[in-house]
Amino acid sequence: MLCRLLEIPRSVYYFYKNKSLTATEVRNNQLKKKISTIFFDHKQRYGATKIHQVLLKEGISVSLNHVQKLMKQLNLRSIVVKKYRPQRPVQPVVLKENILNQDFSTKTICEKWVADITYIPTKKNGWCYLSSIMDLHTKNIISYTFSKRMTVDCVLQTFNQAKQRYYIPEGMILHTDLGSQYTAIEVENWLENDKIRHSYSRKGTPYDNAGIESFHASLKKEEVYTTTYSDFEEANRSLFSYIEGFYNRNRIHSSIHYLTPQEFEDLETEKMS
Repeated sequence: MLCRLLEIPRSVYYFYKNKSLTATEVRNNQLKKKISTIFFDHKQRYGATKIHQVLLKEGISVSLNHVQKLMKQLNLRSIVVKKYRPQRPVQPVVLKENILNQDFSTKTICEKWVADITYIPTKKNGWCYLSSIMDLHTKNIISYTFSKRMTVDCVLQTFNQAKQRYYIPEGMILHTDLGSQYTAIEVENWLENDKIRHSYSRKGTPYDNAGIESFHASLKKEEVYTTTYSDFEEANRSLFSYIEGFYNRNRIHSSIHYLTPQEFEDLETEKMS
């Protein structure tokens, strides 16, 4: 009766009815479910490489190529969006020392910090500005300030937050670009007061500040360019969620042994205690 309704031969019906899945098919189905869970738990921000590392951390032995193959079958692709980047107003060239000189190696926490400002678009308030500081050793975003204006006060607020959270050793390096907010006398006085050495990128050389530039690129691709913020307040909430809820505590990094920045900072802090 069922075969007549479906208009298929009885032999075909019984073939599929009696066919059992192989061990490989069962494992692949289980892997697909796990991969999908990781992918959507991380808001579609993880590609095959990071999903592969999560699986390995959970004790699931599988090759990167196999993860890529299964993701292709599932049609899962991480978010990658490129959009227009506004240019900062042209400032007079200021000659400053590049102490960091693209040496991003570190041995401990609070040895080298990098800072920058990036633009965040909103519908109601137009361009808003995120000032951030990253510790190069842990990749942790140790401080950030979101503001409607790109000012020296915004930068100083970010610096003060970092100072409240971390002990600053004498001679620590803080690297920034040559933006007017970072070359202001108020900033120089603040750094001098804490005996922080200020290092500057060369004009037109973004790789001089690759660490924080990489963070801002990830922020844009994985969060900012995937949505439209109605106003400053909505953007502020989303940035907090991304930085504190995802980037620092859930986003693994190959350069720190596929740990999250917070995990790596906790391990390094234990070593120092």
